[in-house]
Amino acid sequence: MNFAVIKTGGKQYKVAANDVLKIEKLEAQPGDVVLFDQVLMVGNGDDVTVGAPLVGGASVAAHFVSSDKQRTVIIRKKHRRQHYDRRNGHRQVLSTVRIGEILLGGAKTTLTADEKLKARAASMAPATEAIAEAPKPAKVAARKAAPEAAPETKSAAPAAEAKPAKKAPAKKAEAVETKPAAKKAPAKKAEPKAEAKAAKPKAEKPEADKKPAAKKAAKKTDKK
Repeated sequence: MNFAVIKTGGKQYKVAANDVLKIEKLEAQPGDVVLFDQVLMVGNGDDVTVGAPLVGGASVAAHFVSSDKQRTVIIRKKHRRQHYDRRNGHRQVLSTVRIGEILLGGAKTTLTADEKLKARAASMAPATEAIAEAPKPAKVAARKAAPEAAPETKSAAPAAEAKPAKKAPAKKAEAVETKPAAKKAPAKKAEPKAEAKAAKPKAEKPEADKKPAAKKAAKKTDKK
């Protein structure tokens, strides 16, 4: 058959022998044989067979090449006068396959695993592992080491602050003991002051009382 229309990953592709196309990601290893059994149409020149919806017994065999990320697609959303502006990127993973043969009537494929593709994938594996395990730059290592050292300093600070907290109650106890001694001292000195105040009025009162009495008596006699 010259061509066929297959369906995979929710999409339709027109394929022919030795075509290389990119389709939605498939779970396979490089060099494996993959089979597409959803064939919608097959054609050989003017002879075309259309399925309803699939062509019975038809299939397409291909070799799996690799799965790779595609170029970044920018997705931007903006609503005017609404302060809404979003910008995101997306990289779709697509699988590359090479079409081998188109089969009809339930025939089985004659394709076998491609050893060249397997060898190429095996040679590329050490390079990818070396990139993943490459030593990180000194700046990146220092940034990651800094947060690990920070908790140690924080844990040491509370330990230093805990020591004065234990001594604080002892100082308060001493202050409480000294306060009663200060209150007792004024009580002893207050007694002589009270006696002196009581003695002074007794000595002065008789002299003050005699003088006004004599004057009052003289005034009374004059008026009479």
